[in-house]
Amino acid sequence: MKQYVTYRRVSTADQGRSGLGLEAQTRDIDLFLVNYSDEPYEVIGEFTDVLSGADNERPELTKAITLAKQTGAELLVAKLDRLSRKVSFIATLMDDKKLSLRVASMPHADKFQLHVYAALAEQEREFISKRTKAALQAAKARGQKLGGVRDATMKRNEAVKANAAARAEKLRGLVLPLRDAGRSLREIAGELDKAGVATARGGAWSAAQVKRIIERLEVNS
Repeated sequence: MKQYVTYRRVSTADQGRSGLGLEAQTRDIDLFLVNYSDEPYEVIGEFTDVLSGADNERPELTKAITLAKQTGAELLVAKLDRLSRKVSFIATLMDDKKLSLRVASMPHADKFQLHVYAALAEQEREFISKRTKAALQAAKARGQKLGGVRDATMKRNEAVKANAAARAEKLRGLVLPLRDAGRSLREIAGELDKAGVATARGGAWSAAQVKRIIERLEVNS
């Protein structure tokens, strides 16, 4: 019988208490087990950390890894960033020949593909960070004083806009060729779902979301 050790992580104590994020991770893990585990299975251990992804000292993850290695079970997570946001940390896990790792949202990905995905995700976070800082500097240059409740809201709005623009830019090479080929917004949304591209909230794509992506790309062209 196939054995799995599952691991979930949320970033704050509030998320841990309210279940925000945990329910979605549990759903994805369950979907993987039902649809992609190619033989009868059992979950021999379930572990959850409530810590930032930037913190590699996670006691429950350590326990999950230890159990998986001791029993030969596969360590199963909902998404790769639940392990860590750092490529170096993920690479260390993948280089461990005693550890077998599966990611529910990427059921057919091998270790090499997961490593590439982790590297791309890290680059995207770095780009978004730089884009956000640039937006804040531009706002300051326009004479907008930063500080206080109103300015905190402004900074948050600027950050949201910058992040949205960065996400749109990442999809330029996929969305615009489909549009230019005459595909409808709904068809493009379907292609994004097929390609495994997640929306900002991790759900399925809609025609309205695709329309907003195209509009952002046209503004930044």
